[in-house]
Amino acid sequence: MALGSLDDPMQGKRICHLSSVRTGLDPRAFHLQCTPLVAQGLQAQFVGPHGLTGWMNDVELVPFPRRANRFLRILLAVSIIPRALRLKADVYHFHDPELIPAGLLLKRLFGKKVVYDAEEDFPSMMRDKKYLPRPVRWAMEKLVTKIEDIAAHWLDGIVTADTATMRRMAKVGVSRKLVFFNLPNLALFPEPPSVPKNFDLIYRGGLSHRAGTLVLLQAIRQLFNEGRSMNILLIGYFDNSAVEKALREQIRSLHLDRFITLLGHIPHDKMAAAISEARIGICPLQPTAKFLRNIPVKVWEYWACGLPVVASDLAPIRPFFRDGEYGFLVKPDDPVKFAQAIGWLMDHPEEAAEMGRRGRRVVLEHYNNVAEVQKLQNFYQRILET
Repeated sequence: MALGSLDDPMQGKRICHLSSVRTGLDPRAFHLQCTPLVAQGLQAQFVGPHGLTGWMNDVELVPFPRRANRFLRILLAVSIIPRALRLKADVYHFHDPELIPAGLLLKRLFGKKVVYDAEEDFPSMMRDKKYLPRPVRWAMEKLVTKIEDIAAHWLDGIVTADTATMRRMAKVGVSRKLVFFNLPNLALFPEPPSVPKNFDLIYRGGLSHRAGTLVLLQAIRQLFNEGRSMNILLIGYFDNSAVEKALREQIRSLHLDRFITLLGHIPHDKMAAAISEARIGICPLQPTAKFLRNIPVKVWEYWACGLPVVASDLAPIRPFFRDGEYGFLVKPDDPVKFAQAIGWLMDHPEEAAEMGRRGRRVVLEHYNNVAEVQKLQNFYQRILET
């Protein structure tokens, strides 16, 4: 365990991360923040609906019930306060907007140091919920924006996963601000193993129209029509049962069901092994409100595993992606362009492998979790000093 120096003022400080939504061990909170912080000599607790009690990776796990209804989650969140106080943390780090009322109470009534982590652009996500009437989506977006602005005004710190989300709250209130990128934890993404490449393509993430699944399927069908044969691995979750049914029917109608392996959610600490079984990583996200702000983490993970990447040319990834050096950026809604880029990589395996090696190097040298954890530790220290 790589500990900080003995005179480090953060040694032994207790950081409590809290979530009310994610039923598993949230990769950002647990694998990118809690576990690395413990390795630096801090203490970490993770309260959430993960159903686990005890210790994992030296992080204390405390279960908390989950409610599907958003209003009930807000009410339930207030009940997290007694549990949080019993943990006697130095900093409380909340990960969901539903928990902001609890954070405000901890701050205003009990004088605790509280951080809110807007790990996604939650207001824009309201805009993408097509199952809600448009006026309701608009109202929900405004409400979540207002709640996050209140957090930025009154809490000690605000953390986001990208600069676009931070831009909205950067000048709100006097809370300290930090952009903590979801860069790969190298402990979970070691040197890619020499394993059989069972899949030509891999996609990991949400499976939906907005995530570009239909565009990807159309591109794959075109490649088959051109005479290429391939195996594809899709890892992730469907937005809902209706989306799952529609996409499975689309796969069958395109006669791709024999060539596509669909996996559900897999633990984050198993992700590198799964990605390493493929040759090319795919990121076909569509230009929705969310994906025009949030950086696609999967691209960095593909590179960490030595894969070249074909990704949608969207603003959040452009500062990190050199087209033609680590893979290709293509028009998001154009399956023909996706097929052409994938086909080129399949036809030029040596060049594709070199792109993957360059991607791995840039992750090792720049785009990894080491500096982010140090930023977060310094952020906590500044908050505790005020």
